[in-house]
Amino acid sequence: MSGAFAFERGARGLGLPRPPRRRAAESVVPMINVVFLLLIFFLMTAEIAPPPPLEVAPPAAEAPPGAGGEAALHVGADGRLAYRDARDEAVWTALAAREGEGPVPLRADAGLPAAELAALLGRLAAAGVAEVDLAVVSR
Repeated sequence: MSGAFAFERGARGLGLPRPPRRRAAESVVPMINVVFLLLIFFLMTAEIAPPPPLEVAPPAAEAPPGAGGEAALHVGADGRLAYRDARDEAVWTALAAREGEGPVPLRADAGLPAAELAALLGRLAAAGVAEVDLAVVSR
């Protein structure tokens, strides 16, 4: 019975070396937590804005850049107009409907002839717009 007793005691009883212990796998939970925190940080700090309705390259000037955004009047190099959701001739009714919102930010393309810009400013004055902020890029 001494042989059966040695078998019941396990591998040590047979004189075999004990198998090496495996290291516990490292947890990926802390790395996932950091990735989610970074994702939340970048989502909270990002400025998500709709693209401008017209591609406009403002003229260069010594003044600081003017105001922009979705409520700006965009004028393309070809004279096309965009203000909020209105395009071309519908811009004038949209501008007439605004009340007390302050100066109108104007984002005109640098390729727009000065004579057309002057005519546009005259038409804006006739539409009741008292102040215009021209957006420029600094040199």
